[in-house]
Amino acid sequence: MLAAGLACALISSLTPVKSGAQEARARWERMCQIRAEKFDLVMPEAMHDNDLDMWIVVMREGLLDPMWEALGRGYVGDWAYYVFTDRGDRVERAALGVGGYRLEQCGVYDEFGGADELAAYVAERDPERIGVNMAASIGGADGLSHTSYQHLKDVLGRYGDRLVSAERFVSDFRSTRTAVELAAFAEAGEISREIAERAFSNAVITPGVTTLEDVAWWMSDQQLARGLGSSFDMPSVYVTGPEGIVATSTDRIIQRGDLLMLDWGVGFLDFYTDMKRIAYVLREGETEPPAGIRHAFERGIEVRDIMKTTIRPAATASEALERTWAALEEAGFNRIEFNQPSADPTVTDVVLGPHSVGNWGHGLGPSLAFFNPTQMTYELRPGTLLSIELFAYTSNPEWAGAKIRIPLEDDAVVTERGVEWLYPVNNRILVIK
Repeated sequence: MLAAGLACALISSLTPVKSGAQEARARWERMCQIRAEKFDLVMPEAMHDNDLDMWIVVMREGLLDPMWEALGRGYVGDWAYYVFTDRGDRVERAALGVGGYRLEQCGVYDEFGGADELAAYVAERDPERIGVNMAASIGGADGLSHTSYQHLKDVLGRYGDRLVSAERFVSDFRSTRTAVELAAFAEAGEISREIAERAFSNAVITPGVTTLEDVAWWMSDQQLARGLGSSFDMPSVYVTGPEGIVATSTDRIIQRGDLLMLDWGVGFLDFYTDMKRIAYVLREGETEPPAGIRHAFERGIEVRDIMKTTIRPAATASEALERTWAALEEAGFNRIEFNQPSADPTVTDVVLGPHSVGNWGHGLGPSLAFFNPTQMTYELRPGTLLSIELFAYTSNPEWAGAKIRIPLEDDAVVTERGVEWLYPVNNRILVIK
């Protein structure tokens, strides 16, 4: 009974005070504000930059486009279309075949109609280039199925020959942030930080009793209690040793002397975070982590400090990355391929993976990460959200010289001054007694 009472008290302390209905309405109102400002302030420029006269998003019942949430949700019965038309300084918006209270009361659409009105609607506006969600590199911009593509071409007749990929447009529209978006994402970051750091504490972990999956399930329970989503499914809670990762979110029992890592994110108001935390489980008689672990962590912080000041707006994300690598190498850090540290005990090896973040844990805007080659060619603009991710490998005498991989990752916004954090970032090794 005591354990159950403590669990209830903990969940209560993390759960919003508002009733369910009040919280639902508050979140809906915030999403409406985000959509209104995105449609008014961001979409016209994104359409101009990508030479689009119209953007059509196609959906069917049971087959919603990844943009459904961002565009207002709504009930889709059979075929449905969101249609956006460039009118110069403003983008005209129509929802055809999709409706419902939340979509209609949001007030961001000019016209509602039936799906059978699409052909006439498009012909009246006579667009030259019609963007649709087909994308070679970005899954979030690739929501148009083959069947839906054929259907759209049939419905549009001669305008079906004017369909082009909207991949770059979707990236620009999503990753160009308004002030209210930055505020919402910062709140999501603080929520995910709060849960992660509590997970790596004695409030959740009892050495010799608690398993890795116990911690991961506790975190999942917090998401459920607070109405949060995730783009990464099960939180990754793992143990690192001289041979690398020992176990991840399994029934492996957490022991004294373990070096724990955590990689996860939450979904809140259609924003998804991506962050890591590190903890050490004290052995009997210890009051702090061993010197070798502390040194490795400090070297990781040094790498992050350089990244913070050198990642700035650039013509391409790749250009910003190379500037950062030049600064790191000048400071004595060694550039390596992922998980291939050198045998040299005198250097700290580094892998960089700062990637787009925001509407998915791995976002669709400009990215400095090696696993986003197309997005590395995109312009890195002020206001871009990035997950500042790195891996620093430093020799540990207490592991017979084997290198500790220190992963650091927190979310930030790109500014002319460098990147700026949106919540308190990881500045210490968490200690479990």
